[in-house]
Amino acid sequence: MEKIKEEQERRLREARGDTASSKPEETRNKADEDRAKKQAEGRMSGSGNKDGGSTLADLKLLNLPEQELRTKQQERELEQIRNHYLGMRTEKKKIQKPSEKFRNIFNFEWNDSEDTCKGDNNPLYQERMEPQLLFGRGFRAGMDIREQRKHNNFYDELVKRRQEQQRLEAARGAAEAATAAAAAATEAVRAAREAQKTRAREKDAEEESRGHWTTKKREDMTDRDWRIFREDFEIYIKGGRVPPPIRTWAESALPWELIEAVKRANYERPTPIQMQAIPIALEQRDLIGIAETGSGKTAAFVLPMLTYVKGLPPLNEETGQDGPYALILAPSRELALQIDEETQKFASFCKCRTVAVVGGRSAETQAFQLRRGAEIVIGTPGRVKDCLEKAYTVLNQCNYVVLDEAGNASESGSPAFSSHPNVQCYDAPRCRASCPYLRQPSYISIGDPGAGKRSIEQVVEFVPEARKKQRLQELLETATPPVMVFVNQKKSADALAKVLSKLGYSACSLHGGKAQENREAALSSFKEGSHDVLVATDVAGRGIDVEGVQLVVNFDMPKDIEAYTHRIGRTGRAGKKGLAVSFVTDDDCGIFYDLKQLLVSTNNIVPLDLMHHPASKAKGGDKNLVKPIWFN
Repeated sequence: MEKIKEEQERRLREARGDTASSKPEETRNKADEDRAKKQAEGRMSGSGNKDGGSTLADLKLLNLPEQELRTKQQERELEQIRNHYLGMRTEKKKIQKPSEKFRNIFNFEWNDSEDTCKGDNNPLYQERMEPQLLFGRGFRAGMDIREQRKHNNFYDELVKRRQEQQRLEAARGAAEAATAAAAAATEAVRAAREAQKTRAREKDAEEESRGHWTTKKREDMTDRDWRIFREDFEIYIKGGRVPPPIRTWAESALPWELIEAVKRANYERPTPIQMQAIPIALEQRDLIGIAETGSGKTAAFVLPMLTYVKGLPPLNEETGQDGPYALILAPSRELALQIDEETQKFASFCKCRTVAVVGGRSAETQAFQLRRGAEIVIGTPGRVKDCLEKAYTVLNQCNYVVLDEAGNASESGSPAFSSHPNVQCYDAPRCRASCPYLRQPSYISIGDPGAGKRSIEQVVEFVPEARKKQRLQELLETATPPVMVFVNQKKSADALAKVLSKLGYSACSLHGGKAQENREAALSSFKEGSHDVLVATDVAGRGIDVEGVQLVVNFDMPKDIEAYTHRIGRTGRAGKKGLAVSFVTDDDCGIFYDLKQLLVSTNNIVPLDLMHHPASKAKGGDKNLVKPIWFN
């Protein structure tokens, strides 16, 4: 303390002894004294020497009067007494270490009460944006990278939104492009259709201006004309390219010999089946032809066959050993003989020989004719097969085959061929499935053959078995001969013919139980008019053509509708009118359903008994009937 006092006194002496200094120096010393005085007063009014320690005035560092120093000291003491009396205590300022002073500077652990942003509706505080470093791929230092990676998906979401937007824009563009393309395609199709319709109208108008097909030449006929022509004659075709039909015999490619034979046969114009079948057959294509009975199917296949044979060299005994050039198969003897007769009629102007090979005739005579050589062989399947097995003939050069009534001919068994010949089937609904020789055949159908001929008036009567003969006599009294009567059994044919002969009618019978000579004699006498009534079984039901038959009577109903259709087809041939009367009983219920449908389709009257019969309600006949059981 003594040293401090000595130092203070020395400084005072130096300050007092500094009188020789200049006036600015005095002014500066005075300013320093004033500044020191103010600092001392500030410390006294503020913190001061709280422990009653010395100040600058106490240390006599200031040059103050003694009275003033004493007054200030008294005031300070009174202030301390007053503070103590009032209980006022001033906190002492603690001196902190530097380590403690800077320890809590970066303390961000604030209480919720200190958050001034709460309750503020400013979107800046409500929707806080997280910093996206490096477009969302960076991380903030000092933070948990895993947590940041969980929430740091700004860039990924942005990419997803942009990709979704691009996808939607692409889809929208594709949809617009597809819509535009569809609209353009629709417009193009519409324009093409309009152009096609316009061309068709112009073409139709041009064709109409030229005239109907009946007034045009063959070379002027168009596809539309041929289509109308086929519709007019109900010609339906399918199976590859089919040549146009012929309208007259002069338009056909037949040789003049056959044209002359046709004129001599009084065939004025071809029938619908002949119009379309002859051009196809002349191209030597396989063919299936279906037409109603009496529509000229025989001439439709005989004329092209004769044209084919005429272009080949005639056969002699040496070349005839290889067999005929053409073969015609028919299901019955009578039909085969009738085809042979028609073939000879058309071959009268050309050197073509025919041989009929049928049962009931001498096999040795037929074998002799075959060995001499014949260009065309006509026969039944059974006899032709026997001739082949016995080596009477072979089919080495037979390249032209016709199956008439092909469904029945194939069932009878057809001969085997060494190669694939040109095959033509006529009136054969089952020919496609039954004949293995057809190769991409053309199909011709005239009208609806299965529905029967509309030119035939069909009458169905329910007649008891005991009254059938009386009803037949009533019909014959008003009928114009010749008349054909069909029965189901051979003995019934002979018995009914005898009964009619006793009643004064010229009647004969025809069935499979008779010898071939007797069958031919009966059929010839009926055709020539020696007999007015022919009583026959189904042997005469297919293909037999007798001119002038206006009445057909089914004394016994057949078992199936196909046989019925062929029976009634013996009348109304070549476009003429005909009448078919059928006697039915309850025992014929197996055919009632098909018979009713046939009558309806041909616009014939259906009897009330047949219409309301239970067997006519469903197909199957008596199989669907519930027969009553009687108890005693």
